[in-house]
Amino acid sequence: MNSVVFADGDDFFKKLEDKYISHDKGFFVLAPSGTGKTHFCKNQIDTDWIDGDDLWISSGAHPNYDWWNKGLDTINRVDSRSDIVTDEAREKGFWIMGASNFWLIPDAIVIPDWETHIGYIKNRETTGYDGGATSDKLEQVKNHIEFMKKFSKSNNVPIFKSIEEAVNNLVN
Repeated sequence: MNSVVFADGDDFFKKLEDKYISHDKGFFVLAPSGTGKTHFCKNQIDTDWIDGDDLWISSGAHPNYDWWNKGLDTINRVDSRSDIVTDEAREKGFWIMGASNFWLIPDAIVIPDWETHIGYIKNRETTGYDGGATSDKLEQVKNHIEFMKKFSKSNNVPIFKSIEEAVNNLVN
């Protein structure tokens, strides 16, 4: 894994403000791979929501290789780095949705019913795959969901069935 140091992020967040809307209050929606986060962000009318993958890759929190297949220690290190960037972005009023999380308490968690979730993943594989979990990684997705359910319970974070439901609850 590449080494990381902390640096002044003012320029990074100024560039983010050029692309995305900064609000009075920031939000973080946590959802496992295959729930429609990227689709939602790409199809929004106003640039309110940032796809977490874009945020974490552009900030350097996510390394440029398939780190999610390198074991739990690597996943936890990368997710912890992502939490720092997400926390800073949320503090600056940005709305983020993503799957990377280790310690940061999200504002909402999205977990669709399992059959719907599998359908989303299979549909993505056949209609323009853009990254994320595939049908051969469903066990990893299930493990991530279990983590999120426990995280929700221990931190009193509401769980929603869809991205749209979570977004509507937070912004209205």
